[in-house]
Amino acid sequence: MKTASRREHDLLGEREVPADAYWGIHSLRAMENFPITGTPISVYPQLIDALAAVKEAAALANEELGLLAPEKASAIVAACREIRAGRLHDQFVVDVIQGGAGTSTNMNANEVVANRALELLGHAKGEYQYLHPNEDVNLGQSTNDVYPTAVRVAAITAVHGLLQATAVLQDAFAAKAVEFRDVLKMGRTQLQDAVPMTLGQEFSTYAVMLDEDRNRLGEAVELIHEINLGATAIGTGLNAPAGYAETARRHLAEITGMPLVTSANLVEATQDCGAFVQLSGVLKRLAVKLSKTCNDLRLLSSGPRAGLNEINLPAVQAGSSIMPGKVNPVIPEVVNQVAFEVIGNDITITMAAEGGQLQLNAFEPVILHSLAKSITSLRAACLTLADRCVVGITANTEALRAAVENSIGLATALNPHIGYTAATAIAQEALRTGRGVAELTLEKGLLPAARIAELLTPEHLTGSATA
Repeated sequence: MKTASRREHDLLGEREVPADAYWGIHSLRAMENFPITGTPISVYPQLIDALAAVKEAAALANEELGLLAPEKASAIVAACREIRAGRLHDQFVVDVIQGGAGTSTNMNANEVVANRALELLGHAKGEYQYLHPNEDVNLGQSTNDVYPTAVRVAAITAVHGLLQATAVLQDAFAAKAVEFRDVLKMGRTQLQDAVPMTLGQEFSTYAVMLDEDRNRLGEAVELIHEINLGATAIGTGLNAPAGYAETARRHLAEITGMPLVTSANLVEATQDCGAFVQLSGVLKRLAVKLSKTCNDLRLLSSGPRAGLNEINLPAVQAGSSIMPGKVNPVIPEVVNQVAFEVIGNDITITMAAEGGQLQLNAFEPVILHSLAKSITSLRAACLTLADRCVVGITANTEALRAAVENSIGLATALNPHIGYTAATAIAQEALRTGRGVAELTLEKGLLPAARIAELLTPEHLTGSATA
């Protein structure tokens, strides 16, 4: 049975488009030309909402400047608001990776908004003589200012979600730092025994690292608030009337609630992707530190009999199809893998930003795709790590204390009081014989028992005392 269709035309000729589709001939050609990832732009709802917000702001600006009839502007605005409310996202069908600097994405948005606006005006889809995707929806715009602006608005929204997720994880680590504040353990450098610390101190570092990264992420996203809407093709504002850039920016800021600013130099802003590189670099920084933290969690929980066995991670699933009773650190492992992907995405963004030429960077689609993957995956990773792992971590307190008491690292605490040479000899003998550092120090008469006990108190060993 033949599917109902409508006929549309472009500069290459005519094509049949499904009658019920809100997208049109430009989107159809893009789907044919770019069967790359199989991932449509609709997978990133923040981008679709941002595109609709830009089109709404443009329509309001064009109406205010007397360029767009009120009834057309009203229909376009209504269509955009429906899209921002979650409708018609499935009609954004072009692949996230595409040639043309995002033109296919912009055309897809123009067609969906136009066809929904036509319906609201009482016309059929494709009756563009009443309201046209390019002449009306795209009035005063170019892909080269619409797409970068939408990517920035989408990135801001997504980063705010990531900031909230990192705060959840930071709070989870901070709570564990308090819970474990009196749990004595050995610190390690280069995987060798170092000096004592508390498990609370160890977990507090993870909270502090996340706080630092949240601050850096907040700084990086501030740069993304600078937009080039009104630049049109290359930044000269050709075909946009006087006052359009500021009027459109004002409406977009009101729609999104974001303190957006127009770039001081639109020619520069249209070609420069430096802010995306900066943001990606901070995402990489967060990923690297999250991965290091997860490496620690896997090491500290290794065992349970033949590893460190200092902490217990929550058991969330069976660990092996062949080894009964085995439980693996699967949550830290999945966060490690997210980090690896984010680091790779950063390389992609770096090369895409470098690959721009003259007045335009044609590779912002892959920048958008890579940024969105990184932000989305990091957000999910932070929430998963907090909820499925960190909040349920317990300490093997007695094993931790026994390791401290048996460690030659205690010799370091005695070093200032008995001298480096004597402390080294004590450490070597303790390692060779298996006897304790405190026991050997007392036996050799290097310090009285009371002084040894004082120097080896948890408060002194972990830096919470001045003596």
